Amino acid sequence: MGKGIRIEGITNELQRILDANKNMDYAPARRCVRVAFKDVQLGIDHCLFKMSYDGLKMEESFEKNSRGLEIFSKCWLPKTSSIKAVVCFCHGIAKKLASCGYGVFAMDYPGFGLSDGLHGYIRKFDMIVDDVIEHFSKVKESQEYKSLPSFLFGQSMGGAVALKVHLKQPNAWDGAILLAPMCKIADDMVPPWLVTQLLLGIAKFVPKAKLVPQNNLAEKAFRDLRKRKLAAYNVIAYHDNPRLRTAVELLNTTQEIEDRLEEVSLPLLILHGEADCITDPSVSKALYEKASSSDKKLLLYKDAYHSLLEGETDEMIFRVLGDIISWLDEHSTQ
Repeated sequence: MGKGIRIEGITNELQRILDANKNMDYAPARRCVRVAFKDVQLGIDHCLFKMSYDGLKMEESFEKNSRGLEIFSKCWLPKTSSIKAVVCFCHGIAKKLASCGYGVFAMDYPGFGLSDGLHGYIRKFDMIVDDVIEHFSKVKESQEYKSLPSFLFGQSMGGAVALKVHLKQPNAWDGAILLAPMCKIADDMVPPWLVTQLLLGIAKFVPKAKLVPQNNLAEKAFRDLRKRKLAAYNVIAYHDNPRLRTAVELLNTTQEIEDRLEEVSLPLLILHGEADCITDPSVSKALYEKASSSDKKLLLYKDAYHSLLEGETDEMIFRVLGDIISWLDEHSTQ
């Protein structure tokens, strides 16, 4: 949002707030914009937002972690029915999962969303992983949830986080749902070799600089043209070019994951669009083939892009959602 993007159809007052906070490098500006746009976001014309969810309770909180960072988290719980299992990291489809009896817990990573930290900056990917483990361990160990099955849910970069959490905690989770996981960044998204080597060198001196070239992600992630336009309403998402250190960490992390696929041992549901040109679906296939899990399932969706739950047709979104819920139901009753 540092480029002063204008959003079609919003009020002058909302545009004024957006312009006043166009530098969202730090959490206070992102929080201010989120408060202003909350009702607008909930009212957008998207199938997941238009569904009615009765009998749910939602809680939001900020809590300082062991590194002194204030982390924003949110949970969605069924009000009346008992909870089948704990599902961690589910933005977007949380209400639907909660309405099906799951306790759903999400957090914003440091530097993203409403949590503290320089916007879009990852100094060490393992720090994010450790922050995630710290936060969700508290959830899982609480008296009301510790006897329940627990599942990781990761989408795109969150898929890489989920896999790294599992590799650090190989016996702590009852399964993982990986949606277009970032096990490898698609070749078309990586700059040419010479440019990459140049950027790697510059990153040592100006790690926070926003110098990594990047195409329009919405065009590559959203197949449905109407939903592609709605992406602009995610006003606190990071919209600038990637920071140098962040890009280095993502490349190193995906390489590590690709090298350790055989170590993945928990029950897996992997879902990927066959036309995804942001994260490479061939590596999801490799994960399925190489993972040592005895219980694993790979679902590939013909012609689908990267954002399976946000940017596809309503029919495809509900198909993917149904596949996720069916798998969770099966694995929560074993």
